[in-house]
Amino acid sequence: MKKISIIICLATLGTGKLFAQEATENKDDNRLDFTANIQTNHLWRGLIITDKPVVMGNLSYALDAEKKWKVGLWGASSMTDDKDGTHYKEINYYVQYSDGRFYIGLWDLFNARNINTEVASDDIFNYSNRRTAHIIDLRTNYTFGPSFPINIEADVMLYGGANAGEVVLKPDGTYKKNKYSTYVQVSYPVISGKKVNLDTFIGAGFALNDTNFLYGNGKSSFEIVNVGLKASKSIKITEHYSLPVFMTAMWNPANKYARIQLGATIF
Repeated sequence: MKKISIIICLATLGTGKLFAQEATENKDDNRLDFTANIQTNHLWRGLIITDKPVVMGNLSYALDAEKKWKVGLWGASSMTDDKDGTHYKEINYYVQYSDGRFYIGLWDLFNARNINTEVASDDIFNYSNRRTAHIIDLRTNYTFGPSFPINIEADVMLYGGANAGEVVLKPDGTYKKNKYSTYVQVSYPVISGKKVNLDTFIGAGFALNDTNFLYGNGKSSFEIVNVGLKASKSIKITEHYSLPVFMTAMWNPANKYARIQLGATIF
């Protein structure tokens, strides 16, 4: 009987260790995740990146158990060519920290579309300050408490962007400076916790090192470039699956255009 008890204890300990190991492995496995979106177009900080339907993917890995620190890849591609024959394709790398209310991230953006061939290179490994199509983008935002859930976002382009006009050259064609184009946005949830949620936003652009910046029309050193609202809800497909969908209406007062965007997060 004593032997049987010992065997049962060992088996229980072994099983417990196995379950603990599986739980640990499952917890570690949960650090890796990816999502996919489909949208009617791609709008970014008041800019129309492409008017064609776009598919987007985001692959991330959490560096800590609380999932506050993450590294990842974000990419997108338009489904058809634009009128000028170009095809939107983008791949970005990032590292970020978020505690739910505060976010800071460093992104390496690479979109070789609409290249100025006299300045920029579409070589993804080219980080030359005069020719790179990469943009190193510092992103931050902070959401105040539940009683005042306003969100403030501030993003600065730290380096690169020759194809986006972010690089200023000297008369002899050598590198002079980066403009450090900056985007600041304030958003507020007008309706939350309902069947349909509604957020409003207003964004402005300026440059830290020049009179012109990426988001504006070149006529002013500070402009309102992104005003709009975003409605979102979740559509129940099956008992265990709901599809998050959204609609955004955007106006750019500086560039005098507006767009509607529809999209869904597939998973």
